[in-house]
Amino acid sequence: MKESRNVESFALDHTKVRAPYVRLAGKKTGPNGDIVTKFDIRFCQPNEEFMTTGGIHTLEHLMAEYIRDEIDGVIDLSPMGCRTGFYFTVFGGRDEEYIAEKIRNVLVKVAAWPETEEVPGVDPVMCGNYRDHNLSDAKAWAAKWVEGIDNKGWQCF
Repeated sequence: MKESRNVESFALDHTKVRAPYVRLAGKKTGPNGDIVTKFDIRFCQPNEEFMTTGGIHTLEHLMAEYIRDEIDGVIDLSPMGCRTGFYFTVFGGRDEEYIAEKIRNVLVKVAAWPETEEVPGVDPVMCGNYRDHNLSDAKAWAAKWVEGIDNKGWQCF
């Protein structure tokens, strides 16, 4: 196995973590003293399962809508290329337990999203791939994450 010097997630042993979880992936202090904290919000067990593109895309839209109601200082929520979770970046020195609680609150709402209600931002003006969405998958992954966290807690390992 070749070592990576630049990418934090490449140093993570993906065979040892147990999804779902919240993991502190990094904390940086900017030149003006601002603290930026990045979390790994994992939904799927690495190398065993992954989300469909439509499911992860819809989950991103709904989480992005709700997370800003839960947490001040949100910078970004980005799907992982491997489609097993999201990176979540915020201003401030937040901890895993706090983030897990807030993400859980968001995902309870996502799991309950009415099938008859439009997902925010799903049109050609607001979304670069508006046809690739799957609300049923998004709701199922949200419910699975909440159930997993409720059963095991937020811990990564």
